Amino acid sequence: MSGCVLVLNGGSSSLKFAAYALPLAEAGPLLRGQVEGLGAEPHLLLRDGGGTVLEERRFPAEGFNHRAAVLHLHEGLRDHLGDKRVVAIGHRVVHGGNRPAAAERVDAALLAALSALEPLAPLHQPHNLAPIRAIAELAPALPQVACYDTAFHHSQPPLARSFALPRALTAEGVRRYGFHGLSYEFIAGRLAELDPALAAGRVIAAHLGNGASLCAMQGGRSLASTMGFTAADGLMMGTRCGALDPGVLIYLMDRHGLGARELEDLIYRRSGLLGVSGLSQDMRRLR
Repeated sequence: MSGCVLVLNGGSSSLKFAAYALPLAEAGPLLRGQVEGLGAEPHLLLRDGGGTVLEERRFPAEGFNHRAAVLHLHEGLRDHLGDKRVVAIGHRVVHGGNRPAAAERVDAALLAALSALEPLAPLHQPHNLAPIRAIAELAPALPQVACYDTAFHHSQPPLARSFALPRALTAEGVRRYGFHGLSYEFIAGRLAELDPALAAGRVIAAHLGNGASLCAMQGGRSLASTMGFTAADGLMMGTRCGALDPGVLIYLMDRHGLGARELEDLIYRRSGLLGVSGLSQDMRRLR
């Protein structure tokens, strides 16, 4: 029996996954798919590496959360992997804080440290960590590795990382981190394969989706990013406001009596395309 690695990306209402045979090769994934609609209308779509649909299935909404999705994958993928066995699981984790490593094996101490960063990425971090907790319960001996979206931006110079705040706050970790780093790392690597001369120069890359950002790179390394301390900064996004004068928040606190959680809800969930249009965060509908 040969081994494979399962890669998971837990979102607020979805769980995306792919399985890769070991040793890793250019052949692409053995399987890939997603469970979407968690909390509403959960449904699974599973494809093989060539894109052929292997399984489509709907689940009852009640009780089918990230843990239930992980349990289904843990049991169900065995039927499609044949003689291959999952020997490790990798997870996209949006915020790695000040941790210097790009990826780390998960243990209880690391999970606690990553949980403490949830207020800095409330739309992502709790859902990134939910599958880790579920697998730790279902298969505690199975190695899990957290891969950080912030790690690619460690190469940014101090000027790009720092706010004009007192040094004590900077030392506390109040600085620009940048996000979507796994995406930019892939872009940098692929660009180097396709056009080494272009990749060695100055490049601006865009990650465009419900969350969006830009990254300035040189020689495949991050120099600056539009996202900062949190994933709410920078470009206007689906439901996030993007760059905002901090005085607006003070005004809303003073004049409208908004507290921290209400401000969080406003800038993360009720702004951006949804807030501006009053209709939807979906560009397909707004178009």
